[in-house]
Order: sequence, then structure tokens, then C-alpha cells
Amino acid sequence: MSSNEALSQAQEWGKALEVALGAGDVEQAIELFGEESYWRDLTALTWNLHTSEGREDIAKMLLGVDRGSWPRNIQVTSAEENDGVIEAWYTFDNDAIQGLGLFRLRQGKCWTLLSTAQSLVEYPEPAGKLRERGAEHGSSMSKENWLDRRTEQQLSIGITEQPYTLIIGGGQGGIGLAARLKRMGVPALVIDKHPRPGDQWRSRYHSLALHDPVWYDHMPYIDFPDHWPVFTPKDKMGDWLESYTKLMELDYWSLTEAKSARQDPEGEGWIVEVVRDGVPVTLRPTQLVLATGMSGVPNIPHYPGAEIFTGEQNHSSTHPGGERYAGKNVVVIGANNSAHDICADLVQNGAKPTMVQRSSTHIVRSESLMKYVLGGLYSEEALEAGIDHNKADLIFASIPYKVLPDFHRPIFDKIREVDAEFYQSLEDVGFDLDFGDDDSGLFLKYLRRGSGYYINIGASELVADGSIALAKGEVSHLSENAVVLADGTQLPADAVVYATGYGSMNGWAAKLISQDVADEVGKCWGFGSGTTKDPGPWQGELRNMWKPTKVKNLWFHGGNLHQSRHYSKYLGLQLKARYEGLATPVYALAETFHQS
Repeated sequence: MSSNEALSQAQEWGKALEVALGAGDVEQAIELFGEESYWRDLTALTWNLHTSEGREDIAKMLLGVDRGSWPRNIQVTSAEENDGVIEAWYTFDNDAIQGLGLFRLRQGKCWTLLSTAQSLVEYPEPAGKLRERGAEHGSSMSKENWLDRRTEQQLSIGITEQPYTLIIGGGQGGIGLAARLKRMGVPALVIDKHPRPGDQWRSRYHSLALHDPVWYDHMPYIDFPDHWPVFTPKDKMGDWLESYTKLMELDYWSLTEAKSARQDPEGEGWIVEVVRDGVPVTLRPTQLVLATGMSGVPNIPHYPGAEIFTGEQNHSSTHPGGERYAGKNVVVIGANNSAHDICADLVQNGAKPTMVQRSSTHIVRSESLMKYVLGGLYSEEALEAGIDHNKADLIFASIPYKVLPDFHRPIFDKIREVDAEFYQSLEDVGFDLDFGDDDSGLFLKYLRRGSGYYINIGASELVADGSIALAKGEVSHLSENAVVLADGTQLPADAVVYATGYGSMNGWAAKLISQDVADEVGKCWGFGSGTTKDPGPWQGELRNMWKPTKVKNLWFHGGNLHQSRHYSKYLGLQLKARYEGLATPVYALAETFHQS
């Protein structure tokens, strides 16, 4: 099928949907969808992140939102056919938003449809022709310059002016969301306990670099320059975040720790007690965002004998780096990303690491991940094909979570085939491998549980050649100078690193607010696939991320750089609409099924 034919069919379908919705005929509208069909909405209709599955569910969604939210002025702008599926881009609007989306047709019926809010009709972002002047000329000139006004505004925060949104956590997630809100005109303050923006990266172990490639990792509005390395070293990333914070004119308090938060009994907002550089400050934001990454409080197991062990014990989040362990035995408990990185760092510094694998791990070579998984969307080749990261984000988001395994399974089957020798080298030393519960690979493991994998950048070869010793089994206890496994194996240890992951993000809510609030919100991350560490029932979207929660005006923001960048737009628009007093009726607020 030619591009013109595909475009014609897609435009005909888009017009049919517009006519049906314009007539208020939901039955006619859903007849345009296939028996297997999905409508994924990101804030545009539902003021939520919600996927409707099947005709009946799509009809329920349309009838459950205000009719003014239904798409109109549907304009199909491009379409291509591949393997019998027409993929079409379209624009639309409704009473509140300007939207952009992507739908797929199979045999004339819609299979998947994505609708996303891109801007608010009444409050477009001040970009391009809408940018501010920055200076007034002539008789209306003010004696105050930009720096005067900026300094005065910063000094007023928390004293005469309260932030509408308080973002706790000043890593890439909090910074990116603050940039969205700044540009949207929403007063927002980011607080972080570190001395400088970017210290979250600078403080990690010496050898750390991003495992994801540069094309996947851009921040909102400001891209990395085209000479930026493929894998960003940690300190370089820290410097970028610090510079970004300045360039985007973000209100950012360093050396600030949130001590407690409670809902304001006299209003709809929050009362948050913080200590800023040793000085107590009370903040009263309306919206509270926990932007502490996709992970919660570190999981630190309490093994018998830990109190008599004579060496150092650190969680991976506080591992000081391998330099101090030259010539020493270090037992690293865990076998996922952090464990591999730390063990490689230890080898490079002349230490003798032993990795304790307690359950199987999914491993994919970085080169294979970029070539077979990310390459079509995030690469130089993708850019040459006209797919920048903004377009790639939407393509990725257009695949509903229910069918994502079917997209990824053949890709990882291919990887398993081409990297068979690599995987065999690990199996030969007894390393336990998996490709996920249903062989769907890395991204599904990440989305379902946020753990259980390693993107290989060299540590796997060190495991295969014995430079990193491998031990398997559960830990029984610690003695004065060893880690003892359940089968009695003793692993000599001068230090222990617990690369044992993190809890759910609502653990931060428990520490900051209360356990009751954390339980009301429930588990963050995962979508109820029924696979390991992602218990059902099926929810279809990540739990509590970037969308309204059961606790009013409490939000969670995080994920990798790609997710933080993309979903900060929808969270930002939800907060902007509330700031401006727009009606934001939330459709299908997710139920809480699991507390942690």
C-alpha cells in the first residue's frame, strides 16, 4: 500500500470518528474499533493516565467523561502502512486542550489509539511568537533589571510567597518537572538535601555512567548537544543538571530536608516542615510532589550477626567506591544493575569482589539493546529518519501495556539468538539467567517491578572470566569476618555491600507524612501483570505515577530520564489546570489494591 493510500484510509477513519463523536453517537464511534482495541489517554480526555481496553470499555470511558472532552477537529497529518497495519498521526482539540495522537488500523478498524494533551487552550506556553520580551524600551523602562527581579522573587519564596507546588527531590525528575511548571507559569519550588543540583549523581561510586544512550536521555526543552557522549558519566550528568537548573531559572533550595508534611486542616493544601541550611522553615504548598525517582526507601536486609561483623556495611546507594577496598574481600549481595556496576568498580580498584546471586537475572548487552530495542526510536539513524526523541516518546507511549510484551518478545528472541555465545559464557560459570516471566525482556521487567536486570557494559565478562567471583543462594547470617550462605558456604568479607534494591515510592510518603497516607495511596510502579513482584489485578497503567492518587493533591513523579521527560508534560498540565482553576474531573481514579 502506498503512503497516499494509507493516508487516505486513515483520514477516512479519522473523519468517521469525528462525525460519530460530533453527533454524540458512542455506539457508532465504537463500531470503528476492532474487537481487540485500546484507547490510551494521557490527560487529554480523562485528566488521568488511563487505558480503555475493548469496545465496551472505550464506550464506558466516552460516556464517563464530559462530552466537551471528546476529540474534535481531528486532522490526520501523516500515515504509513507496515505489515497490514496503518499507523497514522493526528491532531485534535476539545474544550480544554490541544492534542496530538497516534492510531493504528487493522483491516479498517482501530487497534490502538493514543490521545495526549499537548497544551491548554486558554494557557499556551510562552514559546515562539508568545515568548516574553525580556525588556521594556522607552519611557516605560523600569530601573529594575532581570537580576533585580529574579533576586527579589527568590527571596520572597517561603516568606511572603508560597509555592503552589512543592517538589521534594531535586534529581533529574524533580528538575525536569520544575522546568515544565516554570514555563507553564506555575509557582514551584524544588527542595533537595544535597549541596548542589546534580550531587545525586556526583555522590555515586566513581565509575558510574548512564546505561541508557544520550538520545533516550534528553531533558525537557534543552537537548544535549550533538557531540555529547553516548553514555553520560555521572559527574558530567551532575554538571548538566546544575547548569540546566540555572538556565531554566528554577526555584531550587539546596541543603534543604523535608522533615514532615501534613494536610492543611484549614485548606486543600499541605503544611510541610523543612530545614534549610540549618534553619527551620514552614512551607504551605497546595500541591505536593514526591520526585524521589522510581524507587522508595532502600531495602536493607537485617541478617543475624550483622552487629558483630567487623567490616563495613553499606547499601548500594551509599557505596563509597572501590578505591578504599584495594586488596580486600568485598561481598556484594545482589546480582542486578547496581551489583554488577559495583563489582566491576571493585575489580578496577584491585579489590576481590564476590557477587551473591539469590535469584535469576535478566541480562542484555548494551550494544544489543541499542541496536534491536532502542535503535528504531532513539539513535542517530532514527534522527536521520525524522524521529526525534519527542516523536519517539509518543510512538513508545502509543503501545498499550497489555500488548507491549507481544512487541518485545520477538526482539528479545532475536537478541538471545545473536548473543548466544555471550549467554553461554555466563551459564558456563553457573550464572542464572532469565528473560522475564514471559520472555518479554528488559523493559517489561523494568515496568513491572523495576528490578531483576542488568544492562551489560562489561561486568558480565568479568563474571564469565572469574574476575568477579560468583556465589549463589540465600544469606543465612554474618559472622565476624564472613557472609554465610544457607548451605553453609562461608564467603570471607572485609566489607559487605547490600545491592538489594528499594521499596515502593510510597515508602517516602510513610516517612514524610504517615503510614496511613502511604497505605491510602498504595503501591507505586507496576501495573498488575500478575508476574513476579507485580501482583494483580490488572490496572493497565503504572500505579500512582504522574497522575492523581487516592490522596488529594499528592503526586508521584519519577522513572528513568525518558519517562521523567515525557510524563512531566502530562503531570505539569494537570497541575497547571488546577492552578488556573479549570475543571479537572478525573475519570477512573485507580483503586488501591496493594499497600507496598
